[in-house]
Amino acid sequence: MKTAILIPCYNESATIKKVVCDFKEAMPHADIYVYDNNSTDGTDDIARENGAIVRYEYKQGKGNVVRSMFRDIDADCYIMVDGDDTYPAESALEFEKLVLEKNVDMVIGDRLSSTYFEENDRPFHNTGNKMVRWLINLFFSSDLQDIMTGMRAFSFDFVKSFPIVSKEFEIETEMSVFALMNNFTIEEIPIEYRDRIEGSESKLNTYRDGYKVIRMIYTLVRDKRPLFFFSTVSLILLIIAGIHFFPILFKFFSSGYVLKIPTLIVISTVVIVATVTFFTGVILHVIKKQNNAQLENHLTLIRLLKKDDD
Repeated sequence: MKTAILIPCYNESATIKKVVCDFKEAMPHADIYVYDNNSTDGTDDIARENGAIVRYEYKQGKGNVVRSMFRDIDADCYIMVDGDDTYPAESALEFEKLVLEKNVDMVIGDRLSSTYFEENDRPFHNTGNKMVRWLINLFFSSDLQDIMTGMRAFSFDFVKSFPIVSKEFEIETEMSVFALMNNFTIEEIPIEYRDRIEGSESKLNTYRDGYKVIRMIYTLVRDKRPLFFFSTVSLILLIIAGIHFFPILFKFFSSGYVLKIPTLIVISTVVIVATVTFFTGVILHVIKKQNNAQLENHLTLIRLLKKDDD
């Protein structure tokens, strides 16, 4: 069984040596890959000098790096961790055990149930993590504790079937929703989180990246739960139409006159749009179910191909 440690990096010269060395000590049997994303501080040289396999992704953004890692590397267990030395390498052994022995498809390193809020001194990041967790659990009927953690483990099936859309830090949210919506097995393990050391700077922009994550959630709800999304839009349109229609109807019952003809025309148009919107959701729901069936066939195929390679 082959395990690969995947470390996406952008200007992490202050911490990458410790991260690589910690994982070499904790998991000497694993291959450690550092994917450098246009660093200008020598991160790649430091990683190479300390025994990591260094590769490059020149399209900027964590999502682009993860796409390259998942496409390039074949392994039985993948452990992805940030290169900022905020996650404990010793936890990776338990991650690996769950993937290889219990066939878990995605193991999530849960920071928020342990030390994250004590260690992290950026209050807006704390609020953002809570809000994203609440939105995902609300819209996707889940009970995940940490949506945006940077330490996870994956099975071969998950990695080779995950169609990455995100280009930047929305990638963690996309991973979580993909696993939830496609019946992959998910386990969460509380892990200790430690804040960045002095001299190591976060690449996250609270407002810009927060907006991108919220936009990603909106897109995922629309694409992964189309019947729910379009039914909700349809219901809102019908409520708006009803608010304006019933006063006209009551006036007709009391006086026998139909008033506000232009308003009735607009109401009729809104009802038609609501009906079309609802059936759009129905059609997309059927297409989504067909795509799920195709994914199952794809998983069966890649398992057969992997057995042939073995």
